[in-house]
Amino acid sequence: MGFESKQTDRGTDLLEVVSVLKDRNKRQMVRLEGTIVRWVFFSCAVLSIFTTVGILFTLIYQAFSFFTEISLWDFLTGTRWTPILKPRSYGVLPLVSGTLLVTVIAALVALPVGLMTAIFLSEYAPDLVRRIIKPVLEILAGIPTVVYGYFALTFVTPHLQNVIPEMLIFNALSAGLVMGVMIIPMVSSLSEDAMVSVPRNLREAAYALGATRYEVSLRVVVPAALSGIIAAFVLAISRAIGETMLVTIAAGATPRMTLNPLESIQTMTAYIVQLSLGEAPVGSLEYNTIFAVGLILFFLTLIMNLFGFWVVRRFREVY
Repeated sequence: MGFESKQTDRGTDLLEVVSVLKDRNKRQMVRLEGTIVRWVFFSCAVLSIFTTVGILFTLIYQAFSFFTEISLWDFLTGTRWTPILKPRSYGVLPLVSGTLLVTVIAALVALPVGLMTAIFLSEYAPDLVRRIIKPVLEILAGIPTVVYGYFALTFVTPHLQNVIPEMLIFNALSAGLVMGVMIIPMVSSLSEDAMVSVPRNLREAAYALGATRYEVSLRVVVPAALSGIIAAFVLAISRAIGETMLVTIAAGATPRMTLNPLESIQTMTAYIVQLSLGEAPVGSLEYNTIFAVGLILFFLTLIMNLFGFWVVRRFREVY
């Protein structure tokens, strides 16, 4: 009996040792996996930072050659942009005004329609309707922008000319309207995600106080999700500022400072495309205007994003 008891104790001790070793190996594997995953995520973050820095360095390096010959003040305040035709002028304001004109028209279309769509999907739509509308919006977001451009040029503009005969074939109005339709899915999808994340108990508390669904939607859900909604607006406007093919096809190639959406204009992105497809020699002053305009476009988008971050942080603190 004593011998069997000793054998049993030894077996138990061996099992305990094996169990301790297994637990130790498991903890080591978990720590190793955590370290690997942390470094992978860190590498991805650093890669994105280096990519942004690389793009900015390229723009500044190439634009520096341009600004050594053209005054920065003349570039930023000039009202005439003819870098190819003589007499040459390098005032970027016509391109900036054309970009902002199309962006404002697109925002006037996309922001209210996208927000109302998000409110409907989040607060009013039955599950069946939501399952139908969401894929349709995703399809709308997946259509190539060149298709939107030809849609604006060959369908929207002729119909608008029937109402407004003095409208030119290339104009800011049709480009802005179609661009607004193009960015509606971005506004509605991101805004709906922000509204869905609002806690259910806020809605139930409002209903308990006698609020209607309309009041709950506009006075409870929208203010609570305002930071996400503002972020959606900023991303959509930044998308409109950086759009290329649609405005290249539909808005025209006439850089002018105007508030008339019926006239032909040129945006910064459209100019970059136009000159890139031309015969400007690499390293020439005309070629370097691409990077000077691209630098303005970069800082314009950066300002929009910084403003969005500030608004999001402020409303997040309030609500």
